[in-house]
Amino acid sequence: MAWTDPECPVARALDLIGDRWSLLIVRDAMDGARAFTDFQQRTGIARNILTDRLRRLVERGILGRQAAPTGKRQVYALTADGRDLFTVVVALRQWGERHAFSRGEPHSTLVDEHGSRLPPLRPLDSRGEVVNVDTTSVRKARTR
Repeated sequence: MAWTDPECPVARALDLIGDRWSLLIVRDAMDGARAFTDFQQRTGIARNILTDRLRRLVERGILGRQAAPTGKRQVYALTADGRDLFTVVVALRQWGERHAFSRGEPHSTLVDEHGSRLPPLRPLDSRGEVVNVDTTSVRKARTR
């Protein structure tokens, strides 16, 4: 694969899963979608685009594919790498809750097993203190 920016983890992650449809497929897999029709009905995505995105997510190790118990179709499930995207999806969801809706506009909410909303995700430093764009920096990769 040709990387957009070979040394940047953000760019590489976006190269792997950064288009809208791929992230929505991952979101739906986290919500229990398994079959092609599940993904199509939940997203409204065109069949040809869904076929392409599912293939790419399998090739990139985000989803696994196997025959359904009936043997008549394929089902998809998140791999360990795909499940590791949970924090990313929660962060996007929380950002959307804060910035993509007008005050009072209804939207879905993510809750824990007790029915409580998750607290806002916040990155922490090595001492457990909240960090932000003003208190962090990127260290360039070292050449070999």
